[in-house]
Amino acid sequence: MTTSQTPATAPNTGKMAAPPTPVVVQYGEVRDIPLSRLKASPKNARRVGHSAEVIESRAASITYKGVLQPLVVEPEVKDGRETGYYLVSAGEGRRQALRLLAKRKLLAKGAAVRCVVDTSNDPAEVSMDENLSREPMHPADQFEAFKDLAERKGYGAEEIGARFGVKPDIVRQRLRLGAVAPALLDLYREEVLTLDQVTAFAVNPDPARQLQVYEQLPTQGRQPFAIRRAMTETKVAADDRRVQFVGLDAYVAAGGPVLRDLFTQDNEGWVEDIVLLDRLVGEKLADIAQAVRDDEGWMWSAAYIDFPQGHGCSRIWERVRQRSPEEVEAINVLQTEEAELTDRWAEIDPPPPEVAARFEAIEAALDAYGEDFGFDPVQRAYAGVFVSLNAYGEAKIDRGFVRLGDEPAPEPDEDDTADETADEDDADAIGDDLETGDPDPDDEDGEPDGVARTEPEEPAGDPAAPLPDRVVAELTAHRTAALRDALAQDPDLAQVALVHALVCRVFGSGGYASCLDIRWGSRDLSAVGEGIDASPAGVAIAQRHQGWARQMPTKIADFWDFIVGLDGDSRAALLAHCVSLTLDGLRSWERREASVLAHVETLATALDLDMRVYWKPTAVRYLDRVTKAHVIAAVGEAVSSEAAARLSGLKKPDMVAAAEPQLVEAGWLPAVLRTAKSSGQAVPDGACAEVPAPADDPLALVEEVAPVLGPDDLAPRDLEQSAAEAAEVVAILEAAQ
Repeated sequence: MTTSQTPATAPNTGKMAAPPTPVVVQYGEVRDIPLSRLKASPKNARRVGHSAEVIESRAASITYKGVLQPLVVEPEVKDGRETGYYLVSAGEGRRQALRLLAKRKLLAKGAAVRCVVDTSNDPAEVSMDENLSREPMHPADQFEAFKDLAERKGYGAEEIGARFGVKPDIVRQRLRLGAVAPALLDLYREEVLTLDQVTAFAVNPDPARQLQVYEQLPTQGRQPFAIRRAMTETKVAADDRRVQFVGLDAYVAAGGPVLRDLFTQDNEGWVEDIVLLDRLVGEKLADIAQAVRDDEGWMWSAAYIDFPQGHGCSRIWERVRQRSPEEVEAINVLQTEEAELTDRWAEIDPPPPEVAARFEAIEAALDAYGEDFGFDPVQRAYAGVFVSLNAYGEAKIDRGFVRLGDEPAPEPDEDDTADETADEDDADAIGDDLETGDPDPDDEDGEPDGVARTEPEEPAGDPAAPLPDRVVAELTAHRTAALRDALAQDPDLAQVALVHALVCRVFGSGGYASCLDIRWGSRDLSAVGEGIDASPAGVAIAQRHQGWARQMPTKIADFWDFIVGLDGDSRAALLAHCVSLTLDGLRSWERREASVLAHVETLATALDLDMRVYWKPTAVRYLDRVTKAHVIAAVGEAVSSEAAARLSGLKKPDMVAAAEPQLVEAGWLPAVLRTAKSSGQAVPDGACAEVPAPADDPLALVEEVAPVLGPDDLAPRDLEQSAAEAAEVVAILEAAQ
């Protein structure tokens, strides 16, 4: 078959070009040539051979569909004679794939291969055409073609992968991409969307949701991370603490659906049934709570996903276990032997088997004696346990809570019994007076008022009778003054008395055993700041408090001897802990004295406080709770004005997602968390955003701050609101500088 072209004017000459020779559709004869007679051509333009993966995929295709395109070959000639072999000018990859199948005994070595024997064209040019004149299909076409095979023929990922030599995981990804809404794939073909954006939409296989998210997000906000977050906003990520606690396998075994992310490594996807997840978490926590209650002998136990802050319970603490002298001696002997063995065999690792066995025996013997501290079994009988989930997906067990009404009645002291007896005697005396007809027990002569009477001689009285209250008060007032003077002259004992008073307030239950009128209070910060208990500072305070609580005597009357017995450093540490719990640097809706808040800054400066150790500017802790203007100002200060400008026009969720990693990396802190005169650690270095010059006209601020806020923030709203927001940005930036 031939075709012809219309004569044309020769370029640059003005003369008529010579008619072209007729076009030949195919040069050469089609023959079936044995595979064993085909060789690689030295004239092949491809010097970098095909990869093993490519050869494998072509072999898979030939296995199912045969050779769809004949090879182009030329006869091999040596010394002017044909050798009977043929050199492959086009189709070397197919030849290698056929040889691979023959090597695997799936094809005979002499199997016939359809070829075109071309002796007219230059083999090198044919080879270049083979590699240059092809245009690969658009990825979107490939995605939809894979989807068509899956739907029309029912092929699974393994079957499709076998037919095309593609790994099943890659096939699954392409099938998921083929399930993206056709309208979005068309936008990908038109280069309106990128492959990363299409991949983000494919995280959720619901085409309706994909189109909805596409329409909701502005053009500037269609970054892949923003699309992925919008597609999964009603689901729980697999790294959520609840999923970590229950286990993804257990959730799936209970029938819970999981949305898999096929495009991100080491990402197990998202849990879709949150109600089921919470139920599984609650059940597992309840099982742990019941086990703790049964094993340890508590009166009750309760399970919550989050620790119930307003539980209304009082608390008891672990105490140092009282051991017999025999137990103490046995433990000391074991510990001494363990230390000697450690010193002797420190240079040899591992130690001889007999020595290792002795180490294990010593450890088992020490374990048998139990911990050095614990709860009193009598207290466990009226107290309980809370089991909750911590921030790391682990069960958190808090022991020693006493519900209202479960506290045992306090045993009366001997002094209280004596006072009650004296009160009863007084009552009996008054009763006797009434029986004898004395109308006024306090009237010594028994005569009616207004009747003249003579003063009787004062009776001798009982020397054992108590003194009048007024006399006792006056005497003890003098003694108190003397004590104050003496205590002021003994600073060491004054510190002991102060520590004792604070310890009675902090650790004492059911009484106060100090004559010092020390007022102590501690604001519940967890009721104001979410996540305080799980923060680095909250965890450290709780551990420190528990450590001291374990050492306290069980009776408040014994606190004094305990504190006197401490060395100076320990007593100072205990004082610091008790004092620290009273610190209240909160700024809220309450009106507080300026001098009090100034003292907060004084302490922070003296302590050289660096809040970057305790707090990060994450979305949960800060960015989600402030305005877009605050976010932009923070990025401008911590990173650069250019970085802040790049956030312009983004919706709040996208702006937060982009700003969070930058602010965390920069160690940025809001002004309220910075220490004014520290050694430069708390105030991070970084370029401050340029502050526009002050303007009397608020509308002028709109024009000056417009590059910071972005057009989407200004255009849709009235100028008054825009001016207010612009002024807010200026104020923030000025404060930062």
